[in-house]
Amino acid sequence: MTKVLGISGSLRRGSYNSALLRAATRLMPPEATLEATSIRGIPLYDGDVEAQGLPAIVTQLKQAIVAADGVLLVTPEYNNSIPGVFKNAIDWLSRPSSDIKRVFGGRPFALIGASPGAFGTILSQAAWLPVLRTLGTQPWFGGRLQVPRAASVFDESGVLKDAAVEEQLKQFLAGYVTFLRRAGAQAPSA
Repeated sequence: MTKVLGISGSLRRGSYNSALLRAATRLMPPEATLEATSIRGIPLYDGDVEAQGLPAIVTQLKQAIVAADGVLLVTPEYNNSIPGVFKNAIDWLSRPSSDIKRVFGGRPFALIGASPGAFGTILSQAAWLPVLRTLGTQPWFGGRLQVPRAASVFDESGVLKDAAVEEQLKQFLAGYVTFLRRAGAQAPSA
């Protein structure tokens, strides 16, 4: 069974990105699971807080990443870039720096996102690439999914109603899971 951890980068109750993540959980290919999680509750990064120990929510999210075969970041786009709250969560997850290799090193990551605007989340996804490279992840470039005009793609309760976007999401997930299985087969055994 291939295990993917999906992280929504939005805190908004009616978030299109959280809705996209929920849709992805039901559209996973056979023999694969997607656990949806949130960054809600992660405090602003503060070195003084870190010196007293990592917040429990950060430790739990780190363990969920380590237990997954791959991580799907579902990112909004704020002001043509990465949302501050999402970047803050990743910054916490990289602490202490000695944990970066264990949590991120070589781990396959993929990016998708939804936006009310006309360009989806293309600039946010591009802005994530230097961060993912710095952390030593293995980004998957075999597919792209940016959902523009998200208000017309989801119904008022946040259910994906656009058949074309649903099919694109299915294809994206199938490609990513295939990539994860190949990466897992090539990983050295312990």
